Amino acid sequence: MVKLSVLYPNETGKAFDMAYYCNQHIPMVRQLLGPACTHAAVDLGIAGGTPGSIAPYIAIGHLYFDKVEDFVASFTPHANTIMADLSNYTDTTPTIQISEVKM
Repeated sequence: MVKLSVLYPNETGKAFDMAYYCNQHIPMVRQLLGPACTHAAVDLGIAGGTPGSIAPYIAIGHLYFDKVEDFVASFTPHANTIMADLSNYTDTTPTIQISEVKM
């Protein structure tokens, strides 16, 4: 299994609309990617390494696929639509990582 993680930095003066992300963006992405995306999860950053410290990421979105090829095949035709929606919920520049899930 592979996981695509989109990490949104928690930067001063930057905006992130969690309601839009959870209620509009992620459902749209799931619909466009179809059954290739087996699961999705969203994390809201609440602290860094110690309670009370600032979380390095305001949000992290995770999309799960059986294999990298499933992600590429499902995402590529819709990449422009998905990326164009970014400005509807944030003005940050996310970091993207693809990981192999081991546990």
